[in-house]
Amino acid sequence: MSKLEVDQVDPQSGTTLTLGTSGDTITIPSGVTLANNGTATGFASIAWQSTVVTGATHTASANQGLWINTTSNACTLTLPASPSVGDQLIFADFARTWGNNSVTLTLNGSKFQGNTSPAPNYNTTGEAVHIVYSGSTQGWIPINDGAVAMETPQSYTADFLVIAGGGGAGGDRGGGGGAGGYRASFNSEASGGGGSSESSLTFTPGTVYTILVGDGGALSSNTSVAATNGGNSSISGSGITTITSTGGGRGAVRSENNGSAGGSGGGASNDNSATGGAGTANQGFAGGANSSNDSGVAGGGGGAGAVGQQGAGHSGPGNRGEGGVGVASTITGSSVTRAGGGGGAGTSAGGAGGTGGGGAGSPSNGSGTAGTANTGGGGGAGGNGSSTSGGTGGSGVVILSVPDGNYSGTTTGSPTVATGVSGKTVITFTGDGSYTA
Repeated sequence: MSKLEVDQVDPQSGTTLTLGTSGDTITIPSGVTLANNGTATGFASIAWQSTVVTGATHTASANQGLWINTTSNACTLTLPASPSVGDQLIFADFARTWGNNSVTLTLNGSKFQGNTSPAPNYNTTGEAVHIVYSGSTQGWIPINDGAVAMETPQSYTADFLVIAGGGGAGGDRGGGGGAGGYRASFNSEASGGGGSSESSLTFTPGTVYTILVGDGGALSSNTSVAATNGGNSSISGSGITTITSTGGGRGAVRSENNGSAGGSGGGASNDNSATGGAGTANQGFAGGANSSNDSGVAGGGGGAGAVGQQGAGHSGPGNRGEGGVGVASTITGSSVTRAGGGGGAGTSAGGAGGTGGGGAGSPSNGSGTAGTANTGGGGGAGGNGSSTSGGTGGSGVVILSVPDGNYSGTTTGSPTVATGVSGKTVITFTGDGSYTA
């Protein structure tokens, strides 16, 4: 092997110098240091740009280093078109303003962390991001962006069952409380009021979804004190339409006659051929009326699955004002019926509570039974007597069902969590809280 020792090699003519021929391998021995005092092209190195990017948009070229100043505006940075494996890009927060005005990437036909959407967004003050193109399968991959976060989080489907608090029941021959409004999306199961299953929600990772669970309505303690409607239950958060179920309507006391509207309507009292309260469309049915101006019986509260029965006389079929039945769901893995209406007051017997947590009405001078907690069941009405009490409504419940692989494990409010329910994680809130997707 020949050895050539020179201090400098220059081209014989012009300014271009070529080492070797196509196909040759040029070896740099171990321990040798290559010092670049000029501009290197064609290598996987970063050429830092002297011009600071300040515009609202900028298109990057491969292997550039960019200072991005977002003091005046956010910036949309378009990545290089048709990148090659090993192409790199570094961009950095020049003025520590990304926390106020962020940098959003336009992928320009390539993937980012294996995904084509959403657009990656960098909004951390002082951040510097280094990405490398890995090929068409995964596309650009950050090798340094603070925490090497997943910048293209994938949304996923979440099913729900949202039941409001049941209405309180009337005292002294009062009406049964209406069940809390019932809204459902799971497995094409029905919502209340004869409504169809609703569309599932789309959750975005990192987003906090707030859960509110309605309390049951207060009872009526005597003829002159009205019961109250149940509280609303809801799911809310950025990017979704808030799901709200309406609290059940209160059952009437003798002094007000008519039941109140709600998710399901409250039952009428025993006086003056009174009417039951209206239910809410796709949430629950109306409360029962008193069809006979009878002094002994009252209407049952409406349920999610049926109208409350009307009170119709001292004796014979239909005189007990039973609460309307609830609706069954298998969202927790087994069939459970919830949101039954409360029974109205009776004579020889009070109206039965509707299947699904409705409280029973009382005969004679007894007090009504409360709706079952966390079913949205209506309270049962108090019997004959100025000091008889109705029952309180049952509190509501909010249940989420998400794929096991997407469950984040981040909640507040101490919900019950069950994994592996046919591949789903079921999160049951019996009180207010939140879930971070």
